[in-house]
Amino acid sequence: MTRLIVAAGGGGDTIAASMLHTALYSEQDQAVILTYAWDRLLIDPLPGPRRPADFTGLERLTPAVWTVPAQARPIPPAGSTLPRLAAELPHTFALLDPYQGAEGLTHQLEDVVSHLEPESIDLLDVGGDILARGDEPTLRSPLADALALAACCQVNAPIRLLVAGTGLDGELPPADVDDMLGPVVHTFTASDTEAISSVLEWHPSEATGVLAATARGARGTCEIRDAGLPVPLTDDSPTVHEVDLDDAVSRNQLARAIMATEHLDEAEAYSREICGYSEIDYERNKALWLKDQTPATLNPSAIWPQLDQFEAEARARGVTHTTFRRITEALSLSGSQRDDLRRLLINSRPEQYDAPLWRIPIAAE
Repeated sequence: MTRLIVAAGGGGDTIAASMLHTALYSEQDQAVILTYAWDRLLIDPLPGPRRPADFTGLERLTPAVWTVPAQARPIPPAGSTLPRLAAELPHTFALLDPYQGAEGLTHQLEDVVSHLEPESIDLLDVGGDILARGDEPTLRSPLADALALAACCQVNAPIRLLVAGTGLDGELPPADVDDMLGPVVHTFTASDTEAISSVLEWHPSEATGVLAATARGARGTCEIRDAGLPVPLTDDSPTVHEVDLDDAVSRNQLARAIMATEHLDEAEAYSREICGYSEIDYERNKALWLKDQTPATLNPSAIWPQLDQFEAEARARGVTHTTFRRITEALSLSGSQRDDLRRLLINSRPEQYDAPLWRIPIAAE
């Protein structure tokens, strides 16, 4: 059997889709994961998502959709995590191209559904921002999810919307969407994370990393992103809820507005109008800002007092865990230094590594 999973936001949702397949379906079932090639600037210095023309080595799945095999490569300066995911995970990764707006995405989905005739179709979002109205002050990245939602609700096939790890992306407090959540489909456990554990060692996704950590038992408060957003790690964090697709569309103003869009810039314009911004504008501005920055030197002897101060301040805020992205930016290092910093910290203080998070020790430690 073929199972089709649409990773609503791309990025870490793609890894969570792999974990979902492991948890819900038979090993004999084949998973095709439809996802954007839309990575953070530390992976891809070009703002916005990539399209098929940005890669070499893609393979055609249907007339409208290409797969990203392990041998595919983004054309520099573009970057993408998808080829490495294809090399390490046993799934087919197919590329969603949002540059033709929600209409184009709908056509791509219909093309894949017609070709594969999948046994099931799941639309998966980690964090729950796919349920945003659009005016929430904490919302940061509504466009990718809204495009996926707008396309899925127009496909002539049954699609199940699943939300995992409500609130773990720091965008919407769980209380804001609790009334939308339907039955629990699954609660992730440590065994569900085994197949993706090696991926989480290098992939920069915070939300899916936090989701996996809670599946392994991490509890407390995790600080994420450059803004240090506090995310509660609770017994509800590793759960996957079904949500009524029509209810989600009724709530998501941006998804409703962009259904007939034929270009990504049209969808962006609606995002600016409804949400007050476009996440691609944020990436454009940050990319320009990064060009003018001189990152601090990763000096091991200087790191420890800086880290100790950061941990003391985090502890005072009630923080029990954080991500390596958060530490990297808090120490004024560049995203390209994240992996080196991560190795240094884990090798020196392995007792604080609560994979894939960094545990803030209590004062007595």
